[in-house]
This record gives sequence, structure tokens and C-alpha cells, in this order.
Amino acid sequence: MKILHNPRCSKSREALKLLEEKGVKPEVIKYMDDHLSLSDLKNIIDLLRIKPVQLVRTKESFWKENFAGKNLSDDEIVQAMIDFPQLMERPIVIEGDRAIIGRPTEKVIELLP
Repeated sequence: MKILHNPRCSKSREALKLLEEKGVKPEVIKYMDDHLSLSDLKNIIDLLRIKPVQLVRTKESFWKENFAGKNLSDDEIVQAMIDFPQLMERPIVIEGDRAIIGRPTEKVIELLP
């Protein structure tokens, strides 16, 4: 199991704590420090079974100031999340061929065996 984790995000910290309380020691990927590759992010979006824009924190002021209202392609949205990872919803938990956005935090339990 992997968790895309932002230690500065309370929901991300809560999800990691919940997994650990359930006896899971996930691989922690600090995506804010080590940006995801294009192929990794596209794979995660595929595992989530969503469109790229559904992974964007559209209420984030940075999104509103720089991208909102523009007619962006899926590839442009993915690139924006690679360049500015703070735009991604978090946390994301991955188990095998499944992934989930941990909001609310309890959703991560759905991926437990």
C-alpha cells in the first residue's frame, strides 16, 4: 500500500494515522518534495477512475488565480498538477490496481484487505 502524503495537510496526517492504527505500514510518498512523473500521475488518475480535473483542488486560491475559467485539456491539467502539486487532492491511497482519495479520511478503509 502507498499513500501520497503531504505532512502539512491534516487530512493526510489523519489518513496515515488511521492506516497505521489498522496495522498497515504504507510506503509514504511525499509528493510535495519529490514531484510525480507524468506517467505516474496519469496512472494514478486511471486507478482513481476519474478525469484529471476531479483531482484538482479547484477551491485553492492558486488554481483560481492561474487556471480557473481557462479551457484546459486533460494533459494541461495533469501538467499543472505536476508543476504545482499543491493543486492535487490529498491524501491518495493506492493498493494494487485500486486507488482512493481519502476524503473523508475514513474512505481509506475501503482499500484495506
